[in-house]
Amino acid sequence: MNGPASFLADPPQSPAVAAAYDADVTSDGYVNNLTRVWCWRPDVLTSFEALRADLLGESGLSSREIAVMVAATAAARGDAYCALAWGSRLAEFSDEVTAARVLQGVDGDLSERESALADWSRQVVHDPNATTEADLDRLRDAGLNDREIFEATTLIAFRLAFSTVNDALGARPDAQLAEKAPKLVREAVTYGRPVLAGSPT
Repeated sequence: MNGPASFLADPPQSPAVAAAYDADVTSDGYVNNLTRVWCWRPDVLTSFEALRADLLGESGLSSREIAVMVAATAAARGDAYCALAWGSRLAEFSDEVTAARVLQGVDGDLSERESALADWSRQVVHDPNATTEADLDRLRDAGLNDREIFEATTLIAFRLAFSTVNDALGARPDAQLAEKAPKLVREAVTYGRPVLAGSPT
């Protein structure tokens, strides 16, 4: 293994930690470095995931729109971990060229609604105090209603909180995550913490 998974030691074993690790192995085939970080409080991880699910459970935002927003948010935040994960997910909903361009701040291949959401994501990351009602009008003109605007903004804020914890505590992107990412997505992620070579399983 080339360096630690984060600045923290692995959390002590417990039934809740084992359950979180097992869920990762079932879904991804390995334990994610970010899960090792969050499992210092697995109850908080569970609550956070449930809150995110509640937000999106009855949302009018599509899965592709969510992927656009999270990829744009991660890129604007300089978060390599989430950029690789959500750039790859966006590539599944579109293609790797489109995903790589969103990670680079280029939205030419997106619909008007998706482009408005990507721009809004970047604006909320960079300076939420600089937003104006005119910015919301652009979202409305693109077809979003006020509930969807609230949902989009709250999702961006949730993703910023998640990225901030991971980045501040030194969680490095898993080698397996980078290996599975499309080539153009990997090449577009030139920021954030380096991939952890030889991540543990």
